[in-house]
Amino acid sequence: MAFDIDMIKSVYARMAERVDKARELSGKPLTLSEKILYSHLWDGTPTKVFTRGKDYVDFAPDRVACQDATAQMALLQFMHAGKPKVAVPTTVHCDHLIQAKVGAEADLKRANQTSNEVFDFLESVSNKYGIGFWKPGAGIIHQVVLENYAFPGGMMIGTDSHTVNAGGLGMVAIGVGGADAVDVMAGMAWELKFPKLIGVKLTGKLSGWTAPKDVILKVADILTVKGGTGAIIEYFGEGATSMSCTGKGTICNMGAEVGATTSTFGYDESMDRYLRGTDRSDVADEAKKVAAYLTADPEVYREPEKYFDQVIEIDLSTLEPHLNGPFTPDLATPISKMGEAAKKNDWPLNVEVGLIGSCTNSSYEDISRAASLAKQVSDKKLKTKSKFTITPGSEMVRYTIERDGFIKTFNDIGATVFANACGPCIGMWDRYGDKAATGPRNTIVHSFNRNFAKRADGNPNTLAFVGSPELVTAIAISGRLDFNPITDTLINEEGQEVKLDEPRGYELPPEGFAVEDAGYIAPRKDGSSVEVKVASDSERLQLLAPFTPITNESLKGMKLLIKAFGKCTTDHISMAGPWLRYRGHLDNISNNTLIGAVNAFNKKTNFVKNQLTGEYGGVPDTQRVYKAKGIKTIVVGDHNYGEGSSREHAAMQPRHLGVAAVLVKSFARIHETNLKKQGMLALTFANENDYDKIQEDDTFNFIDIDKFAPDVPLTIEVVHTDGSKDLIKANHSYNAQQIAWFREGSALNMIKKENAA
Repeated sequence: MAFDIDMIKSVYARMAERVDKARELSGKPLTLSEKILYSHLWDGTPTKVFTRGKDYVDFAPDRVACQDATAQMALLQFMHAGKPKVAVPTTVHCDHLIQAKVGAEADLKRANQTSNEVFDFLESVSNKYGIGFWKPGAGIIHQVVLENYAFPGGMMIGTDSHTVNAGGLGMVAIGVGGADAVDVMAGMAWELKFPKLIGVKLTGKLSGWTAPKDVILKVADILTVKGGTGAIIEYFGEGATSMSCTGKGTICNMGAEVGATTSTFGYDESMDRYLRGTDRSDVADEAKKVAAYLTADPEVYREPEKYFDQVIEIDLSTLEPHLNGPFTPDLATPISKMGEAAKKNDWPLNVEVGLIGSCTNSSYEDISRAASLAKQVSDKKLKTKSKFTITPGSEMVRYTIERDGFIKTFNDIGATVFANACGPCIGMWDRYGDKAATGPRNTIVHSFNRNFAKRADGNPNTLAFVGSPELVTAIAISGRLDFNPITDTLINEEGQEVKLDEPRGYELPPEGFAVEDAGYIAPRKDGSSVEVKVASDSERLQLLAPFTPITNESLKGMKLLIKAFGKCTTDHISMAGPWLRYRGHLDNISNNTLIGAVNAFNKKTNFVKNQLTGEYGGVPDTQRVYKAKGIKTIVVGDHNYGEGSSREHAAMQPRHLGVAAVLVKSFARIHETNLKKQGMLALTFANENDYDKIQEDDTFNFIDIDKFAPDVPLTIEVVHTDGSKDLIKANHSYNAQQIAWFREGSALNMIKKENAA
């Protein structure tokens, strides 16, 4: 029996009328993405056709999901919204605060001791406001959502960029900042610029060593880390329908790495099988009734060039296994070329650790295929050369793979099974203790989604490569980055030359899924008597105070905080790893603000000039000096600024410290929205070359901020130390509502004002 079956039935009940009307208005067949978007308009039945990439549209998502690291700030904000209960089904999942170190049991026990204050807070807030709570050890948010909440044709948002994973079940599922989630939880519309559409036609069929992961690794190679920005990627074709539901989820999950708003697949038999296999036959039965509305109109897939803004075609029959990396998820290398690429780039060939699992690749199918390789280690008298770890995606998957003997298979080759949590994928991996920053140059391979510098283990010298669980397992067995299991052989302990057989696995467990305690705690029907306590001296949690509006006058005489050089992700702006412990305490976590960003003037991190003293120091320390003097600052950045995680801390921290504006060549979508939500100025250079005009001691004056209006660029006077000046035009994408957020100090201030009216 599914959660929220009545809600799902109501979505399907109105879908036909709304989609038919949208088709009539547009006068053309519709993609799946358009069907879902038009059936979730805040105003109900469509009355107009929206322009892709231009029109801001209000939507009504069906549900919200939050993980524990982002849920803290989201729920601290929701407590100020003046609502007794969430307006849509909402869940909180405790998966980010469990550090991988020893093994599942010990690591989970330690997390419950060290983060009990945060877990207790999240459980009590969930209980009070009608939010479903998944306790530590229950699993990774995206796997749990796929198993329990995702449904074809639905729309959801989640406070994690990999919310897009639910596209594997035919949803439009979008990662957002906590402030966006608060809007929806408070019963308000959620705003999104109507996305462009990228169609990916998959022909042929996967076989042998090639896996669904290789599809998205190839797409990342084609689109790069920003090629999907502002677009939904819709997959279709015989290759799509031949793939498992969880394989589709893997592809959608890593769509976040190309900047896509989300990714999705049309409803098919694999989704039906997965729904029934996860005890949701009721959803499958309802979906079948409206199946034609849960995929694109036939004309769209026959002539995709007419209906998508961009079309990519990939032949799965010829697709080769890939490894992407290091340091960026779009640097793709076919496994047959890895030896050559490694030699050319001087990448260490010895692989120290292979890691599989995470929200991207922790399904039963993934684990069973990897286990088929692990079993060959003993059968063929081999020995695993690299350390090897497994991170199950949920307690249901973990329990089932233990029942079916896979965990024993992994244990037999010396592998470590970590807790059902994010772990190494987000930097919660105690690999080096307190010596990570000075760790040795080394290579690891994993089946995660991101491989930015320091992402997994905190070591800037770790080269991380992304591959499928099958390929990662084979490479871990061989111990070499250039090992190609399709062609290469290994020498076993008897001196014999042996070759690994192709991986084999199961789409779903032959004996069905099983679990004793999935980890779900339902909230009280009436939580009005639940008291949420936050200790005044807590270092982990801090009640929020509203941001005060940034005045026109304060935007004159601004100082440059940092001019960031090159890639500046949300990891650079607000690091994860050990800093996760402060995600509920805005002032404490602000001490990591921009410490990973590279200063364009000296190419160092966390080392910027204080214009008041002439001395150099850490970014947060320098900014706190400016704040104490009442001086607003500006951050300047490069392309795709704010790429990566949805964490709104990357916007809230600079705001809290006194940064008023961020001026960059281009933004990642979620981060731009987060800055707007927190009442800041998110601006882009009208002329990218003006980035080069910014000097270390510059002062900034916003000379026409009083005329701030939609579609009208702002003018910034940049005053250099020699007295010369440059006038820079700054574009923005603010609409009237978002300008109102800026004038009120934040979107949350606006919500409170409207609720009080």
